Amino acid sequence: MQNQSAYLLKAFEFEIRDVPMPECGPDDVMIEIKHVGVCGSDVGFFEDPTYGGFVKEPPLPFILGHECAGVVTRTGKNVKHLKEGDRVAVEPGIPCGKCDYCLEGRYNLCDNMIFMASPPFQTAALSRYISYPAFMAFRLPDSVSTLEGAMFEPFAVGMHAAKRSGISLGKTAVVLGSGCIGLMTLLACRALGASAVIIADLYDNRLAKAKELGATAVINSSRQNLMEEVLRLTGGKGADFVFETAGSKVTAAMTPDLVKKGGKIVLVGNVHEDVPINQLQLNNNEVDLLSVFRYHGIYPLVLDAVASGKVDVSGVVSHTFKFEEVQKAFECALNEKQTAVKVAIEF
Repeated sequence: MQNQSAYLLKAFEFEIRDVPMPECGPDDVMIEIKHVGVCGSDVGFFEDPTYGGFVKEPPLPFILGHECAGVVTRTGKNVKHLKEGDRVAVEPGIPCGKCDYCLEGRYNLCDNMIFMASPPFQTAALSRYISYPAFMAFRLPDSVSTLEGAMFEPFAVGMHAAKRSGISLGKTAVVLGSGCIGLMTLLACRALGASAVIIADLYDNRLAKAKELGATAVINSSRQNLMEEVLRLTGGKGADFVFETAGSKVTAAMTPDLVKKGGKIVLVGNVHEDVPINQLQLNNNEVDLLSVFRYHGIYPLVLDAVASGKVDVSGVVSHTFKFEEVQKAFECALNEKQTAVKVAIEF
């Protein structure tokens, strides 16, 4: 077996290199990667290796990719729940399991988390083979493809946001942004019983995709008044839940105008600047303001939702490239944002 990895050499430049096969420890599984999703954070590092201010001097070259699924080719001696040939989806964060956050069950907040394709860049998915702790590899049933398995990770973000909000049967949600995470939040809200999910975005093609995936109404905020449309669609009350997924200062600041009294705002997108929020408006309307960071304990729920056929995560994928085309894949994700809702790489 020959292993290869795609290294980011510098901004905007990948190189595929032959690399040694990883060692499979006693609690690990060796995985032959079949699909990797290109996340917005991956694109951020591609454009600027210091993306998000995580590292001032990034350890270039490094490997990207954390949304992945593949086939088990070897198991460590202590691994009992997986066997060679099993197809698995990988939850890409390894918590320490010992800190207060881990012991409380909120391991997404673990200060010692080792997350794929994030500082300190110890592991990542854009390789033909990886070795990974088996307890974070989830076996896929025959009805679920490895492309769908790679989409578990972004769907987990949307599901965590929806679960954290408490959305339930008969409720109305507004999702700001119909990129990948916005669409995954839409799917999660519908799966949990929301009766209406309104999607707002600037681009018609993305809104068309949202309608295809179950949005009950769409708003093109480049030519429609967002607040007027939301109020019209909600009988003048506003939505029970407003999810900001675009990572935009403008849309984040608008959320108090779109939510009903006693409703909830969930900040999912990452805004890299200060956001002016009308606190008095929030207080007077007793609105709950929530935030989201990754997810915890969501993968079993995600697997069940996809395996049951209740959710089609593969419908979010707009473009697919071969591993050898990793450069083109990232250029597409960066430069064709209107049409490239979700880029996937297949091996």
